[in-house]
Amino acid sequence: MNPQSATSYARLIDLLKPHARSLLWGGACMVIYVACWPLLARLAGELIPAIGDGEFSRVIRVITIALIVFLIQKLAQFGQDTLFAGPALWLSQDLRSDLFRTLQQVELGSIEKLSAGDLTYRLTEDADRVGEVIYKTIQDTMPSILQLLAVFIYMVFLDWQLSITTLILAPLVALLVSQFGAKVLKAAERSQKQVSDLAGLIGEAIQGLPLVRAFAAESWLQLRFENEINQHRKARYKTLRLLALQHPVVGFIEAGGILAVLAIGTIRIQSGDLDAKGFSSYVAALLMLIDPISHLTTNFNEFQQGQASLRRLREIEKQSKEPSDLKNAKSVTKLKGDLDINSLTFSYLGDKPVLKDVNLRINAGQKVALVGPSGAGKSTLFSLILRFNKAQQGEIKLDNEDISLLKVKELRGKLALVPQQSIIFSGSIEDAIKFGRKATDEELIYSAKMANAHEFINELPNGYKTKIEERGTNLSGGQIQRIAIARAVLGNPSLLLLDEATSALDADSEEAVQLGLRQAMKGRTVLIIAHRLSTVQGADQIIVLDKGSICEVGTHDELMRRKGRYRVLCEKQIIRDGQCE
Repeated sequence: MNPQSATSYARLIDLLKPHARSLLWGGACMVIYVACWPLLARLAGELIPAIGDGEFSRVIRVITIALIVFLIQKLAQFGQDTLFAGPALWLSQDLRSDLFRTLQQVELGSIEKLSAGDLTYRLTEDADRVGEVIYKTIQDTMPSILQLLAVFIYMVFLDWQLSITTLILAPLVALLVSQFGAKVLKAAERSQKQVSDLAGLIGEAIQGLPLVRAFAAESWLQLRFENEINQHRKARYKTLRLLALQHPVVGFIEAGGILAVLAIGTIRIQSGDLDAKGFSSYVAALLMLIDPISHLTTNFNEFQQGQASLRRLREIEKQSKEPSDLKNAKSVTKLKGDLDINSLTFSYLGDKPVLKDVNLRINAGQKVALVGPSGAGKSTLFSLILRFNKAQQGEIKLDNEDISLLKVKELRGKLALVPQQSIIFSGSIEDAIKFGRKATDEELIYSAKMANAHEFINELPNGYKTKIEERGTNLSGGQIQRIAIARAVLGNPSLLLLDEATSALDADSEEAVQLGLRQAMKGRTVLIIAHRLSTVQGADQIIVLDKGSICEVGTHDELMRRKGRYRVLCEKQIIRDGQCE
């Protein structure tokens, strides 16, 4: 066995510790199950000569005892399998839960680089495979090993010289199994990678199907899909071919060993060193070795495939995590909403700075718009305020408190984000607005009214209990956006971050959402990312960003009079959209 494999699986022991009682009782049943094998071999040694001698009463007595032993063994096997199943299933669940918790702590930049389909496969199929391997290990592999030991010790007791012949074959079988196992591990990793790629493509295809049809690109997508499933078939075939080759090779060696034992046993009977009864027991015991060897061979291959899954799961743990709170991090009380940004510089992975020496002062209750071309650093500034990332230089202060010194969950509880395209989880509308937070019905309804969502929610068949389908397909874009605004308002945030929340809506939906936004913004500090400049002309301040730096600050009228970067952007949109100042 690969030492690294054993080490990786050893890390799962902590997940089994809470189930020690079930494992101990299962172990007791296992001991009973294994102990029955030498007894059955001994009974077989008595039965075969009795049949040859025609002693009917002796045959009946041995068969009766054997049936009782079989019954005890099968009851013990049932107890063993049942008692071991629970801990294995709990391990799979705990492993999946721990990894999902870890995933929620991974930096967003790292998550965005991973395929959603691949992550889904890892947290479902890979986690299940690891749990199944653990179950097979304690329910089948361990009993098989103990069976081999118990039966072989009995064989040594019967004739140690004959047992040496059997023992010589063991290293050869173990070597073959190990060699095949290493190849199976590599093949399994390739196969699982192909499945992950396939899952990612399926996820993209389902989400982008309307776009595919709009471009009449079905043939192109079908070709990509067929190429992926063909690669998956080839990778899976290599694994299955290795497994298919291993069984006849190992089986041939086993058959040769049995024939060799029979030949040597015949010689020893003729020489008087072994009687027929003892040889019958020995052959019965030898046959009892075939099944556990076969099980160990199969389980070892599954163990290697499980190791590939475990490695893929552990890769999630290796991703960069969000910085944790400082030991002396401060609790966040009620905030007024004063925002100070001082000498802020940030770059991703040491690349060219996205933000350079940004300085900004926003007073509580102000409505401030961030404008500028794509890549200017607007969304990056939001991510830094939310502490999704940490700046290399400078600081961000809320009410004169450096946000890096505050408890991050409490900080985010005082902020709220309404993204350009809001995501709402399936469930009821009530659940979507609460989003895991506790709130009274009055608070829920108040937030919906503030977002201009209460009226349309009440018109739905089940009101706030109406179920939202996956990706909100039973709601319009404007309705989803207003639910997102209600979700933000429910937390009573001191600082509201709006990422062009109406850009993807039609005129009627935009009007309804704009009303919700105006009501939601009352009494709060609001920072707005704006691509359509017509939506922010009433802002208290407009910040113009270009190439990561602030190039202009002022109201709409002030900036238009300066005839600088903002006016150029505004005039371009006016020409394009046919708008007037």
